[in-house]
Amino acid sequence: MNDSGGIMKYVVLGVLAAGIGIAGWRVFGPGATVTAIAPDSVNIPKLTPAARSGKMAFDDNCAECHGENATGTGDGPPLLHDYYNPGHHADGAFHVAIARGVRQHHWNFGNMPPQRQVSEEQARLIVRYVREMQVANGIVYKAH
Repeated sequence: MNDSGGIMKYVVLGVLAAGIGIAGWRVFGPGATVTAIAPDSVNIPKLTPAARSGKMAFDDNCAECHGENATGTGDGPPLLHDYYNPGHHADGAFHVAIARGVRQHHWNFGNMPPQRQVSEEQARLIVRYVREMQVANGIVYKAH
């Protein structure tokens, strides 16, 4: 007895179930992994005065987790990653993350706590520094 129509129905259902499973894993599964960028592989631009001040504030408040020149560490992601381009993470996202903290969403580093010691002006300068570093390393606005 040939029941190819019945078998095809189960093949289609299997493929559909696999697709739903993969989509669910991407949404609800563990975050992606990322490694730090070698600091010596980063282009360091001639920074504007504001970005130089931002680098000092970054080094004092952010580099412990986000690494030298925003290259990341085992405790925090590199901000010189395309996920942080201005079209995906606008400047306001950085300000909110600094002021309120942020829940883990792209990586497996855990939640970032608020950085209450960082003033709004320091945050503005840090964002300026990160953006100038990003541009120097080919990370530019991409629509999300």
